[in-house]
Amino acid sequence: MSSEHDPGSAYVGPPDSEAMPRFAGLTTFARLPRAEDVSHVDVGVLGVPFDAGVTYRPGARFGPSAVREASRLLQGYNQFQGVSPFKVQQVADLGDVNANPFNIEDALKSIEGRATDLANDGTKLVTIGGDHTIALPLLRAVAKKHGPVALLHFDAHLDTWDTYFGQPYTHGTPFRRAHEEGLLSRDHLTHVGIRANLHQQADLANDASLGFGIISTMDVADRGVAEIVGGLRERIGDVPVYVSIDIDVLDPAHAPGTGTPEAGGLTSREMIQMLRGIADLNIVGADVVEVSPSYDWAQLTGLAASTLIYELISMYANKAQHNA
Repeated sequence: MSSEHDPGSAYVGPPDSEAMPRFAGLTTFARLPRAEDVSHVDVGVLGVPFDAGVTYRPGARFGPSAVREASRLLQGYNQFQGVSPFKVQQVADLGDVNANPFNIEDALKSIEGRATDLANDGTKLVTIGGDHTIALPLLRAVAKKHGPVALLHFDAHLDTWDTYFGQPYTHGTPFRRAHEEGLLSRDHLTHVGIRANLHQQADLANDASLGFGIISTMDVADRGVAEIVGGLRERIGDVPVYVSIDIDVLDPAHAPGTGTPEAGGLTSREMIQMLRGIADLNIVGADVVEVSPSYDWAQLTGLAASTLIYELISMYANKAQHNA
């Protein structure tokens, strides 16, 4: 699908909520058009309904559909990023990857193949998980185009362990595999929101040996969002950056619907502030993962996830608007 666009034609966005109520219309993300309904896609929302890599509570395979349903409330103008994300770029829902639920390595190949094809077509992605295992094939696809990338990882957990039960591909291992495969730019890696207990003290040394810095939720509480954002911007610089958000970075009060909840997390407001604070970085890929709707209540988790995806789409739009 070509990314070329006729500047004289209008981008196709969601229906006007004053003409069609938000509980009606397509069940796509933000009621956006499907990819097959537009001539090109600049930014695509891709679902990956896969959770064979979880180690505790399953259910993230239902995350993409739940996040799409919760996204109906989204509107066309992001006043805080100062951009209309659906008017300066063609955004569409790309549907779901057909990921094998019984064979992790086969599923990873399917995800990587789909993401690579889209990247070759010029489409930038925000991916809805699914569990965090899916970040590895998405990083493989991004690195094919951009080389080793910076990683900004929002999570309660490090996800740099070697194996679980002897298995190398799980939701707790994607960034160790990414390091081993040369997908990451070593001097530009940061975890934000870390607070979970570890298996052993050596986990910290092992993580540091890969090049990661750690910002805990206590650091955010002590230093404030503005100072944290300043440090992130300095560490990442102008290197192409992949943003990976495990929804459990939020406190369970804000996101109960996830597989491995941890007390003491970020508020949804703090998380949104951080994304807005890095809006002008060179983002080349993003995911929001680990939404498990069977543990959600009143769509709190789905709403948080859909809002973060909207902010990520707006980040792409800011770059497109700047380059126009």
